[in-house]
Amino acid sequence: MSVRAIRFAPVLALALSLTACSGGDKASDLTAPRNHLLKEDRSATGGDDQLGGGVNAYLWRGTLDTLSFMPISSADAVGGFILTDWYIPPAAKNERFKITAYVLDKRLRSDALRVSVFRQVYEDGQWVDIPPAANTASDITSKILARARKLRADNGNRDN
Repeated sequence: MSVRAIRFAPVLALALSLTACSGGDKASDLTAPRNHLLKEDRSATGGDDQLGGGVNAYLWRGTLDTLSFMPISSADAVGGFILTDWYIPPAAKNERFKITAYVLDKRLRSDALRVSVFRQVYEDGQWVDIPPAANTASDITSKILARARKLRADNGNRDN
């Protein structure tokens, strides 16, 4: 190998690694369901494995998994919020929903999660805000909590 080829090899390796990193879709990586989290939870406080900003990793992942049928508009793991875009259910073409979820604590608790549901119906050529059914937010919250607990249980049962 020539001296020029030896000098060029690290530059080529760096360029190839950078193009490999930029090829992935970060939004789909963020919303892809996973059963592995930060580490095994051995704490006595109900599951305080956390992401950077004090957000419970199981609640975060459980929220993403539960809302994965909707398009994610914005998600911030450090701030602990997930905002979906409008979703039109296949069975109801004249209504749409948007959800905002906040993970408020590093512990896996029901009061560490706040879910807001927005609903609109299409009337007279425009979308009109109407309140969702009273139990919609609590039903979604229950599904998220169940998913988060399952993730924690699955993570605790893994052999490391």
